[in-house]
Amino acid sequence: MHAAPEHAARAHPGPWQAAWRRLRRNRLAMAALAFLILLVAVCVAGPLFSPYGPNDQDLKLKATAPSAAHWLGTDSLGRDLATRALHGGRVSLLVGIVATLVASVIGVGYGLVAGLAGRRLDAFMMRLVDILYAFPFITFVIILVVVFGRELWLIFAAIGAVEWLTMARVVRGQVLALRNLEFVTAARASGAGGAHILVRHMLPNVLGPVIIYASLTVPGVMLLEATLSFLGLGIQPPDASWGVLIREGADSMETYPWMLAGPGLFFSATLLALNLLGDALRDALDPKSGG
Repeated sequence: MHAAPEHAARAHPGPWQAAWRRLRRNRLAMAALAFLILLVAVCVAGPLFSPYGPNDQDLKLKATAPSAAHWLGTDSLGRDLATRALHGGRVSLLVGIVATLVASVIGVGYGLVAGLAGRRLDAFMMRLVDILYAFPFITFVIILVVVFGRELWLIFAAIGAVEWLTMARVVRGQVLALRNLEFVTAARASGAGGAHILVRHMLPNVLGPVIIYASLTVPGVMLLEATLSFLGLGIQPPDASWGVLIREGADSMETYPWMLAGPGLFFSATLLALNLLGDALRDALDPKSGG
């Protein structure tokens, strides 16, 4: 008696199951996902097994080319670059993921309220977004650094305070397209309040676009962190991120090219994998966007 419904469920998978099946068929995306999982594991566990600390100096050794003892070489202070690259990867990945989560939470909440609010409140909220867009990002970071000092949480705050703006616009656009559909009208007719409609009806229907945009935001956030660190406004020595290591390598690239090659390769490969995975998620969750 139950075989037919079970067979029908397998024959007609839900939207998330169908999206996962489309994603699995993309070999390039699965390779990028495997690389990212491996990278996170190596960055988390690698420094624990390294005989060198990320800030251990050997002034007698100084800058040496890659060797069996130091796979990526050492910097001008004799610090092992492989260990520093893995330790810096923790920071860069953490900034990318946490800042994107912060931006997503703020942007989704703001966009849901703006899209479902009345015309006046919606107009006011979106004009505020336009004003914040016009504020120079670097100036905002400099103000935060001067007022609060150079702390890691400031990177999350500064990047999250900018990246949520686009997320809010994306979510608002989705809500505007959904709010006059039959299921929302029926919810209003049944007496459902605004909060209920937002959480139970709007939020599940905007999760797809949110996931797509968030996946494409992570590499952009990591690039912003690298830019800030390169300018001296991000992670401060002796702590390291890939941006810090690239800045140090760029200063010595003519004399010690390996100081730039190792961190640059890590960073470039990670951005490539994240972009490939983000594009694949967009195609899997929204097949029509793939053309």
